[in-house]
Amino acid sequence: MTAADPQAPLKDFEPQHDFFVGIDSDGCAFDTMEIKHKECFIPNIIKHWGLQPVSKYAREAGEFVNLYSKWRGINRFPALLMVFDLLADRAEVQRRGVRMPEVTSLRQWAESETRLGNPALKAVVEKTSDPVLQQALVWSEAVNASIADMVHGIPPFPFLCESLEKLCRQADAIVVSATPGEALQREWEEHDIAKHCCVIAGQEMGTKKEHLELAAAGKYPKDHALMIGDAPGDLKAARANGFMFYPINPGSEEQSWQQFHEEALDRFFSGSYAGNYEKKLAREFEAILPETPPWKR
Repeated sequence: MTAADPQAPLKDFEPQHDFFVGIDSDGCAFDTMEIKHKECFIPNIIKHWGLQPVSKYAREAGEFVNLYSKWRGINRFPALLMVFDLLADRAEVQRRGVRMPEVTSLRQWAESETRLGNPALKAVVEKTSDPVLQQALVWSEAVNASIADMVHGIPPFPFLCESLEKLCRQADAIVVSATPGEALQREWEEHDIAKHCCVIAGQEMGTKKEHLELAAAGKYPKDHALMIGDAPGDLKAARANGFMFYPINPGSEEQSWQQFHEEALDRFFSGSYAGNYEKKLAREFEAILPETPPWKR
C-alpha cells in the first residue's frame, strides 16, 4: 500500500480567485512565539539535552535564535542545532566544562531532509535506531505535548480576522508555516478562522518555499501572489518564488495588521503594491532583527 503524499493538498490545489495570499501562523497570525519558545521549547531543550548546568545561557541562546534574530521562525531542528553551536562557542559555557551533545546524525538529517517534522524523523528512527535521532524525537514530542497543554486561548492579532474576511473576497489564502500541522489546525479552528484558508500547510508538507511553490507557482501571475510573515525566512520563501512580501513587524504586529487591512491590501488588489511601497516595508522589516547575539556585541 502506497503511503499518502503529505504534499498532495498543495499540489492538487486549484485557484478559486485571481489573487493568492500565503500567511504564516506563529508570531504572524497569532501572538504565540513568546509563550511557545519561552515556556515549551526552551525548558524541554534544557531538560532533554542535559543543559541544566548552563540553563541561563541555553535560555539566552534559544530566545536569540527563535525570537530575536534573523533566524526567527526557522524550523525547530535547525534552530536546536544553532542553539548548541552558540553555546559551544560561548566562553562562559566553556569555563564550566560543559560539552554540547554529539549530534552529527541529527545535523546530517536536518541538512538532507526537507520535510523536517516528527513523521519524517520517526520514520528514520525506526529504520536506523540512531540514539541521537531518537533523543531528538523524544524532545520534539515533548515540545508538542507542552504546547498542546499550555498554548490555548490566544486570539489572533487585532485586524487579522478583518483582513482575512476582506482578502478572501478576491484571493485564495493558505497557511504557510513551519509549525506541526496538528497544532496549526487546532489553533486556526479554535478561533474559527480555518474556514478562510484553502490549505493549512505545516512542517510535514515541506518548507515554506515548497508550500508557496506547490500551491501557487505557475497558477497565479507573480504580481498577484503575496506572502505575509514575521520572519526573514518568510521573506526568503516569497522571493525564492518571485512573489511579493508583506511584513508583520516583530514588536509592532498590531500596527502592521492595521496597515495591511487599511492600506496595503487595497494596493495589492489594485496593482500599486510592488515597487517603492513594498521596498520601503521590506527595508524597515530587515532592519529590525540582528544577526549578532547580544553577548557578542
